[in-house]
Amino acid sequence: MFAVDSFFKKLFCFCILAFLSVKPHAQEIEARAYSNAPIGINFVTGGIAQVKSGSYKLTTEAISLTHILNVAGQSGRLSLVLPYAELSGTGTVSGQAINASAEGLSDPMIKASVNLYGAPALSVSEFKNYQQDLIIGASLAASIPWGKYNSDQMINVGGNRTVIQPGVGASKAVGSWRLELAGMASIYTSNSNYMGNNTLSQNPVYSSETHVIYYFPNTAWISADATYFFGGQTYVNGSAVNGSQENWRFGSTLSYPINKHNSIRLTGSTGVYSRTDTSYNAIGISWQYRWGAGL
Repeated sequence: MFAVDSFFKKLFCFCILAFLSVKPHAQEIEARAYSNAPIGINFVTGGIAQVKSGSYKLTTEAISLTHILNVAGQSGRLSLVLPYAELSGTGTVSGQAINASAEGLSDPMIKASVNLYGAPALSVSEFKNYQQDLIIGASLAASIPWGKYNSDQMINVGGNRTVIQPGVGASKAVGSWRLELAGMASIYTSNSNYMGNNTLSQNPVYSSETHVIYYFPNTAWISADATYFFGGQTYVNGSAVNGSQENWRFGSTLSYPINKHNSIRLTGSTGVYSRTDTSYNAIGISWQYRWGAGL
């Protein structure tokens, strides 16, 4: 049986934090996940984000590609995210120094979403007259365990397991404002090569998030974001190594259009409550280019 002492439990909490933060996960606060866009439009986004927890720092560079398509008369989208991550830091737990160092490709993610109501499939010319009211949508995302993974070390930028994320959400327009509410579950497969031949498993993480978004006349927008997630108790060889998570995070996002093809986005969030002492601060910047369908 895999021995788990109090020192390991504390370190393990940080390892789970690093693994969750490096991936598009339940802790991510994503405004405008359910919105309408013209059919045939493509988006490519490149960005960098940094997460800090104590003296540990996780930096992730990512590129994503999104295509807007017609799904039974409503708009939908397909997205692929390719992240690269570097983790470093030195800390002391129970009087013992812990050095963390990992770098490489993290697990890619593919996501499909469809608006079920309120976001009709429109061309670029038709979209000019579109006025949002209520949008209801659903999504399904999955990570692909292709990231760099070393079974001899505790902290890795790849998870060596798949995470499947079904979600639902709604967006309501009120003048220049958008009110959004979404929920998601993160379901994990097991990692049978954790620290040798041990098996790491985890209960699902359930999350909800809300956004209040204001649109400026030039189509720039700013949002106030909040997310709550719970669950995710972890096990090694069937033995629990930490309790369930329960976390609150607040953040904000600003998107500013440079022209009709380019925009820049700034994001930031912070933990305001964590049952397992895994709060962290995150900031990010990204550039988006869009093309296609008559733009």
